[in-house]
This record gives sequence, structure tokens and C-alpha cells, in this order.
Amino acid sequence: MVKSMNSYKHSVTLDDEKCCSCTVCLKHCPTEAIRIKSGSAHINAQRCIDCGECIRKCPHNAKKPLYGKFDRIKDFKWSVALPAPTLYGQFEELDDVDYVLNGLLSLGFNDVYEVAQAAELVSAYTRRYLKTEGVAKPVISSACPAVVRLIGTRFPSLTDHIMPILPPVEIAAMMARKKAKEEHPELSDEDIGIFFISPCPAKVSYVSNQFEGGKSNIDEVLSMSDIYFMLIGVMKREVTPKPIAKSGKIGIGWASAGGEASALLNDKYLAADGINNVIHVLDLIETGNIPRLEYIELNACPGGCVGGVMAVANPYIAKARLQTLRKYMPVSQNNLTKDNEYIPREVFVTELPKYKAINKLSDNLGESIRMMAEIQRIRQSLPGIDCGTCGAPTCRAFAEDIVKGEAKRSDCIINYKKQFEAYLGKKQGADKEE
Repeated sequence: MVKSMNSYKHSVTLDDEKCCSCTVCLKHCPTEAIRIKSGSAHINAQRCIDCGECIRKCPHNAKKPLYGKFDRIKDFKWSVALPAPTLYGQFEELDDVDYVLNGLLSLGFNDVYEVAQAAELVSAYTRRYLKTEGVAKPVISSACPAVVRLIGTRFPSLTDHIMPILPPVEIAAMMARKKAKEEHPELSDEDIGIFFISPCPAKVSYVSNQFEGGKSNIDEVLSMSDIYFMLIGVMKREVTPKPIAKSGKIGIGWASAGGEASALLNDKYLAADGINNVIHVLDLIETGNIPRLEYIELNACPGGCVGGVMAVANPYIAKARLQTLRKYMPVSQNNLTKDNEYIPREVFVTELPKYKAINKLSDNLGESIRMMAEIQRIRQSLPGIDCGTCGAPTCRAFAEDIVKGEAKRSDCIINYKKQFEAYLGKKQGADKEE
């Protein structure tokens, strides 16, 4: 299980029965949040950003995403599905998203509101925001919750660069709830259930925690893979679907890396995907070793949201399907007009992530310096091969664990073997002298 060390609610958990201490997750965790102890992986909740990389890499399916259950729609008088644009890329030879949207209604949802529709509005808001004087550039997209949490825990100097506009999924939920209440005045907020169909666990954490500290407009996050298999049985491609879709190429493009940034209609942007590439780009921004750009799109999952661990299709196949699907769609159905070219106050984020030191050794500066020196001294005595057999991802991390009292020197098998061999050598030499 996730070992909670703070109040943050995580969406990645461990099945202890399937974990065999193979160290694969240990080596691939980008924030060094995993340790192997007592024959099982343990997740440090302060370090975990719910990127899902351990789920993607675990060969034994021991890491699992946490998400809501479809049956919860029965708890509401009116339920609305929010399909992420990634959902459309899961289906082979799909030529009209209305087949998917009508399928969701067939599953029992009362209404559907596309996240792609809200994404087109966010693209328009972003173009407007970038023209505002005094904006810290490059502006970093706030769409990926894993990236936002990563910045808050590891790159505090970049917090002011985060786009202060709510992500499309939250705006879609807000507008879906507003639409339901306008069309059905008899419904209260408690009667309306908003269900986001997500490709990744980071969105689950986003809804559970909300980096502003408030309650999300989303009531439940469902797994895209679960909904995909349910849709297969109800989608009727032989029947012309009822026209529901209100998004275009720009909104659907958000599913793949580069789609969000390209919607800005200028070339002063960078798009990176895959959590390790994201960290590298953030390092470059923090050190000032990056071209003069206006916008940075970062996606923790490879290929963008199509690479989420709760999706079904290979991300590159899903991207190719979406390219075909977008071919005959309008560019956008949700642009700002000249009479309405402003950013509504309610879509702004009022509080950006606060820095939380995950590597803090002590509250006392002098003690922290002493511990850092001790870590360096112990590190120099270790093999330096980062084998992971001690239960830590690197020798440096192992040295830190020792200083913090979370590990013992004898946990290093390589050093222990050398010491044992040295002991045997001395013993054999003493026996010969006798």
C-alpha cells in the first residue's frame, strides 16, 4: 500500500501479493519515491507525483491505478460524462466521434460534455493570456497534474511560470454542471454527477486534492480502459449517430503531445513528453539554458495523454487514428469572438502550488549541512554502481537513507560481500600462521 506521509491523496497503489522486489519500478521512478523494504516496494507519498511510470514499467502488474466505479452514476439524478479526447483514439476506424458520444448515452449517462470542447476555449484563453504585459515567460502549461506537482516539489522557482488558468477537464466539468442546472432548474448540485473518463491516474489525484485546496467540479474519475470495453458492446456503427460533438481539430489535438502548443498559432513553443524528458526541460528552464520561447507544453506520459496507463491502445497508434479522425473536422467550434475576447474570471487559478521540500534533511541549517557532509562521506565509501539491491534507486539515495536512519550500511550487499571476503581472507591467513 502507499505509505501516507502527508494529507495528499494518491492514485497509485501497490498489490503486495504481486510484488516480487524486482527493482524495476525502483530504477524508473523519476522522483526516487520508491524503496524496496521487507521484500516489497514502498512508495514515499511525499515524493510520488502519480505520473504512473511505475505502473507502466512493472512487469508483474503489481502497481495499480486507483479510480472510481461506473456504478456511482446511480447515486445521482443526472449524470454527465466528460470524455477526454484520448478516448476517440482507442477505437479502430472511427470516422465520427458522435458514435462514441452516443455510446456513452447508451451506457446510462444523461448527458455528455466533451473535454475537447473546453480545450478549445483554453487554447483561445492562452493566446489571449500570452499577449498580457508582465507575464513570466516561458509560460508552462497547467494541463498535466503530474507536471504541476513535480514543479511544486522540485522546481519551486518555476511556479510563477505555470499557466494560471484551470485545465480543460475542470472547465468542462464547470460548464457541464452549469448546462445541467440551466436545462433542469429543479436539480441541485448534489443531484448532478460529473464523471471524467481519464487516461491517467494523475487526474484522479487532481480531483481528490485540487492544488487550489477547493473541491473540484468533478465527482468521479473513471478509467478509460473500463469505459472502452463497455462502449464496444453498445456502439452501433451501422446506425447514423445523433449529432452531439461540439469540438474540432484543435480540441482533439490536445490528446497528443504538441497538440496543445500548436493551437497557439505561433512557433515560439516547445512540447515535450515522457516524464524524464519533462524533468530535463524543466532543468533547462530553471538554469536559463533554453531558447527565448513563449510557451512550454509538458506531458508526463509518452506521446501525451494518449500514453496514459489507463488507456488501451498503443499511444502512437492512437495518435495516428486521431490524425485520420481530425482530417475532415472543423478547426474549432469554440473560439472567442471579437465581442467576447476576454478571459472569464472564474477560469483563473487563484492559488498556484506551494513549494514542499521533499529532500529536507533538518529544520536546523547547521544540522542539515552536517548531514549533507555525512551523506557525501558515506556515498564515497559505496560501490557507486547503483544496482538497487540495497532497496534504494542509487548509492546517493542509499547514503541519504542511512543518514536519515531509514537504512543500515549492511543493506549494501556489495560492500557486505567485500567485508565478508576480507574477513575470510584474514581468517585463512591466521589459520596458516598457526
